[in-house]
Amino acid sequence: EVQLVESGGDLVQAGGSLRLSCVASGFTFDENVIGWFRLAPGEEREVVSCISNSDGSTYYADSLAGRFTISSDNAKNTVYLQMSSLKPEDTAVYYCAAGPVLSHYFGSYDYWGQGTQVTVSS
Repeated sequence: EVQLVESGGDLVQAGGSLRLSCVASGFTFDENVIGWFRLAPGEEREVVSCISNSDGSTYYADSLAGRFTISSDNAKNTVYLQMSSLKPEDTAVYYCAAGPVLSHYFGSYDYWGQGTQVTVSS
């Protein structure tokens, strides 16, 4: 059974940092891509970042590059999203997802976690 479990979400003040984790199981981790997406109230789901666990290629949403960093530890089947200089508009539920190709499109991902809440106060 494929499982993706996110953790690390929290309430943080603007300007602060958080590190989200996504632990994967049930599939060949280093042959797949892990993407981070977020969903804020009243907004559409948007891509944050994604990483290919086979070759380390990464993608970042243009608006987030420079503040967020994605990384992968294949030995732990875990992908991290380091978020810094957080803003209130970063408040959302953050989801990780697994799929076969590096893509910003959520439809390219086959499996999804339950999400972790990030709240940034002003």
